[in-house]
Amino acid sequence: MRFRVLLLALALTSHVAHAQAAQRQDTVGRVDSLFSRLTTSTPGCAVGVSRHGRTALARAYGMANLEYDAPLTTESIIEAGSVAKQFTAAAVLLLAQQGKLSIDDPVRKHIPELPDYGAPLTIRHMLNHTSGLRDWGTVAAVEGWPRGSRVHTHDHVLDIVTRQRSLNFPPGSEYLYSNTGYNLLAIIVQRVSGRAFADFTRTEIFEPLGMARTSWRDDYTRVVKGRATAYSPTRTGFRLNMPFENVHGNGGLLTTVEDLLRWSANFDAGHVGGPALLREQVRPGRLTSGREIEYAAGLGVSRYRGVPQVSHSGATAGYRAFLARYPDQGLAVAVLCNHAGAPAVTLGHRVADLFLGAAATDPAPPKTIALAPDVLAARAGLYRNTVTWEPLRISVRDGKLIDNRGTEAVALSPNLFHASNGGRALFDVAPDGRTRALRLLQEDGDTLLFLPVEPWTPAPGDLAPFAGTYTSDEAAATFTLVQQAGKLLLRQRPTLSLELQPRYRDVFEVPTGDIIRFVRDDSGKVIEMSIFLGRVRDLRFKRQ
Repeated sequence: MRFRVLLLALALTSHVAHAQAAQRQDTVGRVDSLFSRLTTSTPGCAVGVSRHGRTALARAYGMANLEYDAPLTTESIIEAGSVAKQFTAAAVLLLAQQGKLSIDDPVRKHIPELPDYGAPLTIRHMLNHTSGLRDWGTVAAVEGWPRGSRVHTHDHVLDIVTRQRSLNFPPGSEYLYSNTGYNLLAIIVQRVSGRAFADFTRTEIFEPLGMARTSWRDDYTRVVKGRATAYSPTRTGFRLNMPFENVHGNGGLLTTVEDLLRWSANFDAGHVGGPALLREQVRPGRLTSGREIEYAAGLGVSRYRGVPQVSHSGATAGYRAFLARYPDQGLAVAVLCNHAGAPAVTLGHRVADLFLGAAATDPAPPKTIALAPDVLAARAGLYRNTVTWEPLRISVRDGKLIDNRGTEAVALSPNLFHASNGGRALFDVAPDGRTRALRLLQEDGDTLLFLPVEPWTPAPGDLAPFAGTYTSDEAAATFTLVQQAGKLLLRQRPTLSLELQPRYRDVFEVPTGDIIRFVRDDSGKVIEMSIFLGRVRDLRFKRQ
């Protein structure tokens, strides 16, 4: 009898093992299909998946170097872009844990070169991207040196930051992603610890976790064995696209998918920092209004298809990256690519879908209504963002509203619309049917206010008042505006020449989508040019 029971148990064990092997083979095949367009003639991606700290899958696709026909492997070292920010944040939190700083310290305590903006600006603000600091790379681009065009260092970062006489907004009042804060955090780690930032993170984070193939690109000329070359696609193939700069902390992490999984496992094991540090790292930031945001200390804390997700994406030069944890399922997914055309976030999510299974669910589509054509037409028109002056043109197509960025919106009520990007548009309508304001309600809880404006087509002679030379000490740049053949051209030495497209009175848009607004004095004379470039707001240039 016992012999029969033993045989039955062995048979059941064999059956279960066979089923698990078949399931794993099916999952691997489905992952392979997601990356199937990455071949021996293209750059590629590496992907790693872990369950409860144990590697469940590690695969690589495409090539690490096209010139030498070197294939990508799971041990290939790839730059992780802004995925690096969580390591910089962890270094700061470790110093706080050691009592060497407080995350509520004023930044000027450690970087006295920073201007006094008249409002408390703390380390916590920089960790949460609520500092209001202008993004140094955007300012450098205005100066004619966009990232990748010169070897930027932390000295350049400090030089640019210390010239900024104003912030994008009062610290803590808004969330706006900025690399500047994380470069300053790396500098603070170095000053407080008395050690190079790369050395501190190596001994305090990487080595204890066995991340033997992880380091920083603090010297872009250093030879890194096993590093994959980055590429961007062209019409005929690919071109090299490497990050030739030495700034780091905001990015610049050289790593592998397996090392990233080791780091992810630390959030369960707590070998580095312990539970207290890890809780602090995933604590969402809070604005002065009391609203909680989806960004913590170098990590986004949100939900994906109804499942809690802790994640960050990254993009530097031709590298793309995504690292996500799904704490409730004990799941981690890492994707690293040396192919600028590879959608690392989408690929990471598709891989996560295979492992999340039924735990991930899509919300039911909202119940929509059909509106009369005249009601829809009344919502169309030109609007301006009250903070960034960005124009938003809304039109009607196939019974839906659509904006100039291609976002569609369907009606939930006469005044509330559901947008294809997940947000909602709320129209404030006067009794006579005119729109008084438009509020875009973002998925993260933020609200953008737009007001209706009249489009402007300049008459002959209307452009002449804008012509002249404009300079800024904050950006160390000079622009010349020239009226030519009925157009207004913005020029910068040696070769830049852009046509300014009028959108509404005194506000123009350049081909990159950035906004230029002209400021007049009480007499109506144009005296300043104000530039809005996403992560840099209201950068003023005085007219000479």
